[in-house]
Amino acid sequence: MPLQNRVDPFGAIHAVPERGLFTGNRGIIHDPESRTLLRKRWALQAWIICVCQFRNVRREPMGRNGAGGKAGWTELFFLDEVTALAAGHRPCFFCQRERAKDFVGRFGEAFGIAEPRAPEVDKRLHRQRLASGGKPPVVVVEDFRDLPDGTMVANGGTAYALRGGKALRWSFAGYGPPADFGSLNEKTLSLLTPATTLDVLRHGFRPVWHPSAET
Repeated sequence: MPLQNRVDPFGAIHAVPERGLFTGNRGIIHDPESRTLLRKRWALQAWIICVCQFRNVRREPMGRNGAGGKAGWTELFFLDEVTALAAGHRPCFFCQRERAKDFVGRFGEAFGIAEPRAPEVDKRLHRQRLASGGKPPVVVVEDFRDLPDGTMVANGGTAYALRGGKALRWSFAGYGPPADFGSLNEKTLSLLTPATTLDVLRHGFRPVWHPSAET
């Protein structure tokens, strides 16, 4: 049985077979005995994105990976960086230092902060993440041209990623064919990607896409 540690663009955590390209965490939110989630869905405001392979580090997902046999942080998995950003995560300074510096640096450019720090990013994001109580703004198809590539929007429970003027339907297995904008025109759409992350994308941060987005 798959563990409940796969994250969708809404920030919800599921048990599905597909793992994705990236891992990450929100602190310790699992019971290592049963390898199941606790009731809480985060333990701190720093929600990060990590690479699945780093040096020779090996972990047992949702096991005892902390010092002295303690739980350690809960491994979450994302289809790609676009998905993780929509869920409210940002790159890790430990295993993705250069990408994290790039993200935080562009955050500083976006908000006129000379020496930006990761906790400032996390604080802003935590107010905007759907999974921590944020309210998604409503958008219409006409707004798409003003949104950067890597933005994710939703119609009900269906998420779409914007790329090259197209809306790609998201799933845990990858992206589907582009949606017909006409079919979305009359629908109520919500913006999933946090406003802070949108500004970082507008200032040139380029997220990693799952290969299915290329087809």
